[in-house]
Amino acid sequence: MHAAETTDSHRFTADDQHWFNEGTHYRLFEKLGAHPVEGGTHFGVWAPGARRVSVVGDFNGWDTRRTPLSPAGSSGIWEGLVPGIGPGSVYKYHVESSFHGYAVNKADPIGFRHEAPPRTGSVVHPLDYEWGDEAWMASRGSRNGLGAPISIYEVHLGSWMRAPDQDNRWLTYREIAPRLVAHLRETGFTHVEFMPVMEHPYDPSWGYQSTGYFAPTSRFGTPQDFMFLVDELHRAGFGVVLDWVPSHFPTDEHGLAYFDGTHLYEHADARQGFHPDWKSSIFNYGRHEVRAFLISSAVFWLLKYHADALRVDGVASMLYLDYSRPAGEWVPNRYGGRENVDAIEFLRQLNAEVYRAFPDVQTIAEESTAWPMVSRPTYVGGLGFGLKWDMGWMHDTLEHVKRDPIHRRWHYNELTFRAIYQFSENFVLPLSHDEVVHGKGSLLARMPGDEWRRFAGLRLLLAYQWAQPGKKLLFMGCEIGQSGEWNFRQSVDWHLRQYPVHEGVLRMVADLNRLYREQPALHERDCDAAGFQWVEASDADHGVLAFLRKDAAGRPILAVFNFTPQTWGTYRLGVPLTGRWREVFNSDAAHYAGSGQGNLGGVDATLIPSHGMDHSVVLNVPPLGALLLKPE
Repeated sequence: MHAAETTDSHRFTADDQHWFNEGTHYRLFEKLGAHPVEGGTHFGVWAPGARRVSVVGDFNGWDTRRTPLSPAGSSGIWEGLVPGIGPGSVYKYHVESSFHGYAVNKADPIGFRHEAPPRTGSVVHPLDYEWGDEAWMASRGSRNGLGAPISIYEVHLGSWMRAPDQDNRWLTYREIAPRLVAHLRETGFTHVEFMPVMEHPYDPSWGYQSTGYFAPTSRFGTPQDFMFLVDELHRAGFGVVLDWVPSHFPTDEHGLAYFDGTHLYEHADARQGFHPDWKSSIFNYGRHEVRAFLISSAVFWLLKYHADALRVDGVASMLYLDYSRPAGEWVPNRYGGRENVDAIEFLRQLNAEVYRAFPDVQTIAEESTAWPMVSRPTYVGGLGFGLKWDMGWMHDTLEHVKRDPIHRRWHYNELTFRAIYQFSENFVLPLSHDEVVHGKGSLLARMPGDEWRRFAGLRLLLAYQWAQPGKKLLFMGCEIGQSGEWNFRQSVDWHLRQYPVHEGVLRMVADLNRLYREQPALHERDCDAAGFQWVEASDADHGVLAFLRKDAAGRPILAVFNFTPQTWGTYRLGVPLTGRWREVFNSDAAHYAGSGQGNLGGVDATLIPSHGMDHSVVLNVPPLGALLLKPE
């Protein structure tokens, strides 16, 4: 609390009411929620369907009559100063509806801290923190841009690393900070993405069933502890991406559902307001105040927690009214179509405000369909995201590598199809948590064959991902070739690093990240068709494909992949330049526990035309291997 803050600082004014009711109030957290001020705490909550709202907690014996709030005009906001209570006080809102005699105790929708589950109370908590990341914040625009190397390490905080000598307990935000910084330094990722840190009641939801849209989970510490984690990552030079879930919310009684005895945040019609996959409520994006609530949440994490990007979960489920619904169980839009017009408008409004207020961040859509222009600006008809996950690449590539190599020649198009659309959006190539859970097994377990082939196949997959145009995302554990699938109840199997085959995967990922950062050809034109040129895209019999990546000046790197376990000892490929081509990466290197086949450091291009180019090189292409070569 700042000394100058009084209850007037947080009172909901006529202007606030106007902006809120038209859906353009993007700083609701400055007025609503619990704010310690001179003489007590100022509370504010939206409950237009209530006939009475009061604050209850230990401070008044949970007496629903002792601490009533007052309506702020006709805005639906209830507010008031509660004298004598301050930080640390546990509270809820007691909401008595104007309908059906409904009365309930609700957690604060804009609470900055909540009790650790299974408790569900909100906690009065100021958000003061002395940040030390000024240098990062001043330079992050260049680190988050489409021409920057963006390599994201996806982390679930509850299971990245635990304390096995202390009953396998979670580590706190502050305990995780130095360990995660050290790991990112070793592996070379540029950003870390946290699966939802927003407060949630149910551990197995992994955070995707959020109840606290303005509070990091108390499982791992206080809001300031999470700020410390972000601050330490920034000071060390790493960006922070937060998973954010505006697509649905759980139906727990203390949460947003049926908040004031009406379907306030969600649609009343279950065909619009209930998600059949996740058994949760769907936000009513057509309601102005709901849009203001959600956009305020997005702004909150960017402003108060210095997040560098928001990865927006479940965008496809928002865009389609018939998502996971059979005929007759969804309501067409006003034009008779299946598109959710209100959700489209909300996403455009969200992205326009985020990029207006924070031009140096990114929004990233998890969108799995062919919806056009997801990552194109709103002013040309796009949804306005900065980046979009390429789920098609993920699916096609994993389908290909799990096949026995003898069958892959008949499915070569699984590798080449992406080229048709790879620059239609600004893509992130994800190998995320969703690919190593629910019986799918680990990435390593997908690979056919004996141990050598499985590890060679995994190294090939990761090298292929890093060489492709687009930003990178890899889920924790995949960088050491974890054998078993992800279990959110236990740590990554760090003990596997004692084995050369697992440590070899980590060394290779570190080298791929270093090359990706250091070689402009591998990142400057990730989202620009001028940075990509096919060399070989039809040799299904040999399982080889090759392409050039080029930087802004046209300087190339040749990427070559062999999806068979055979060595191709005299494989000719066209190249655009004569002279020495240095082998800067080989996934089969002995250093990575490979078989050590390669090209003795490089090859010389000769004036023999091939693949439409005047020069060519003859390579020894290792089995289930990937090569990167650069002209000297």
